[in-house]
Amino acid sequence: MKTIRLLQLYPSEMNIYGDWGNTLTLKRRLEWRGYRVELLEHHPGADFPMDVDLIVGGGGQDSGQDKIKDDLIKIGPQLQKLADQNVPMLMICGLYQLFGRFFQTHKGERIEGIGIFKLETYGGPKRLIGNVVARSDDFGEIVGYENHSGLTRLDEDQASLGTVVKGDGNNGEDGTEGARYKNVVGSYLHGSLLPKNPRLADFLIEKTIEKKYGKVELQPIDDTLVKNARSIAKSRPR
Repeated sequence: MKTIRLLQLYPSEMNIYGDWGNTLTLKRRLEWRGYRVELLEHHPGADFPMDVDLIVGGGGQDSGQDKIKDDLIKIGPQLQKLADQNVPMLMICGLYQLFGRFFQTHKGERIEGIGIFKLETYGGPKRLIGNVVARSDDFGEIVGYENHSGLTRLDEDQASLGTVVKGDGNNGEDGTEGARYKNVVGSYLHGSLLPKNPRLADFLIEKTIEKKYGKVELQPIDDTLVKNARSIAKSRPR
């Protein structure tokens, strides 16, 4: 049985609003297709495992970001190397922010990021909360839920994940949501994101398998329940 090594960054500090569901979704959809999944965790101060195939990170409060910031800077060059080598990653909310250049809190405190994404985040005066629908050229409609006060600005040459149809997205002004670099995806959307967005989940899975084992045609999965959940989520008020 072919094995995929799936790593979750900082599961104790950066895992709110059900973000662990993204890891679970990737694990299940891989297993349903006959792959063995080895789950790994990286905690502050631990050695970072370089022989990983897929990396997931979640959101956290400012206090959570403060706890992991030094370790993230330490492992940043390793994450950059893996990103440059097309290793798939999904970073949500707090870790999405720190995959940019920095996050500056509303009080003016600055937490340095690792710069995989060309973006900067500034703490705003209010929280952006509610259901979100975004449109992506690669993944169709993306459905999720946002809850953040950070306002993220992308550089002109930084690709977004999608365009907001309902909700605020990166900053509530320019209509962008999330960011992409090669096979690295960043987003503000919780929910969890992947259970309701199988096209995005399967993109990460396909790129993971292709990098490790070669070209693959993914076996279809019955996503009837997912479609129902998406329909309900899209109909809910902001």
